[in-house]
Amino acid sequence: MPELPEVETVRRGLEPAMVGASITAVDQRRPDLRLPLPERFAERLQGREIVALGRRAKYLMADLSGGDILVMHLGMTGRFIVEEAGGALREPGDFYQEAGRNAAHDHVVFQLSNGARITYNDARRFGFMTLVPRSELDAHPLFRRLGVEPLGNALDGALVARLFAGRKTPLKAALMDQRLIAGLGNIYVCEALHRAGLSPLRAAGTLMTKAGRPTAAAGRLASAIRDVLSEAVAAGGSTLRDYMKTDGSLGYFQHAFRVYDREHAPCLTPGCRGTVARLVQSGRSTFWCSQCQR
Repeated sequence: MPELPEVETVRRGLEPAMVGASITAVDQRRPDLRLPLPERFAERLQGREIVALGRRAKYLMADLSGGDILVMHLGMTGRFIVEEAGGALREPGDFYQEAGRNAAHDHVVFQLSNGARITYNDARRFGFMTLVPRSELDAHPLFRRLGVEPLGNALDGALVARLFAGRKTPLKAALMDQRLIAGLGNIYVCEALHRAGLSPLRAAGTLMTKAGRPTAAAGRLASAIRDVLSEAVAAGGSTLRDYMKTDGSLGYFQHAFRVYDREHAPCLTPGCRGTVARLVQSGRSTFWCSQCQR
């Protein structure tokens, strides 16, 4: 599943072609993706200007004239192909395991007033699109329980400690709880915990002292989360199987992984003689070093 950096990379790849343009036509080639497409989907989009293209957690959000938000989720294999007016193709993302595009899986095509054509391709159809009135977005079931965005100044040690206060659940599980911090997934949680020197098995509530103050570990974790996400966005994401950027290039942050998918490899923490191990938490692989993550 693409994580926050992959979705942000796609957003940045789509923005130049989409923002400021109007949707002149929509070719809807099936009635559903993972979920049914909205009633009269193509008709309701036609003529709308794309005022802005944002992201909330792992959702792409196209702000449309007329007061609606087009919410898009990539699922596991969703991708956007941008065809410029001159015919050049761009596709944002990279593959850890190469997987070519099959035009049979082009399900929705947006024709824009600037001559660009945006195609949504999704082999497994785990992605979805929906329309939400802007005024109802915060109360919508997809968004009303989402936690704080991990990029930006809001996430600091004090906030992390407050979010996790009193929680006995393992730190790894707490970090992946979208109700607390939105957009984090398995890859970047493993990487952030390693950078912060914190065990994925540690109780989340231990990041606050008995006096109600954030520990130094809480500050390290907040910094590690911001840093690893920012670096991944700058590198173009780290999709492991089916993600691709809009310009067709492969993301390369996966080459900077310190622990993820490095079982039995030497730990990269300076001075540590440990080895990366793998354990399973809530059905997901966790990669960590028991020597330097406490």
